[in-house]
Amino acid sequence: MTDPIADYLTRIRNAYRAGKKVVEIPSSKLKVAITKILCEKGYILTYKVIEGTPGNTIKIALKYHPQTKAPAIKGIDRISKPGLRKYVDVDNMPSVLNGLGVAILTTSKGVITDKEAKELNVGGEVICYVY
Repeated sequence: MTDPIADYLTRIRNAYRAGKKVVEIPSSKLKVAITKILCEKGYILTYKVIEGTPGNTIKIALKYHPQTKAPAIKGIDRISKPGLRKYVDVDNMPSVLNGLGVAILTTSKGVITDKEAKELNVGGEVICYVY
């Protein structure tokens, strides 16, 4: 697998489209950090890291609207790819849907959102947009 983060985002996107309640994804530190941000921002219900023999797995409970059953995540797009990395500084921080969405960045302060990066005055690599 050349891009495990793209695989992670695609598994979440496909699970929402299929109407699944839970999705299991192979774990890494970066994937756990992204999942933690998604949970804090209300895009997923909860998550749990399950330790096993072949490797760790992240079990994610997906979130839907109670009446309309619409998924909480409308779109989740990979921005920085292995062949073309996208770096931004504080002055050029992306705004996803005029602030309604979230850009997830990896910085020297860890994996954080675009708003946190502006507060901490750091730039970094844009991993994905979530809206």
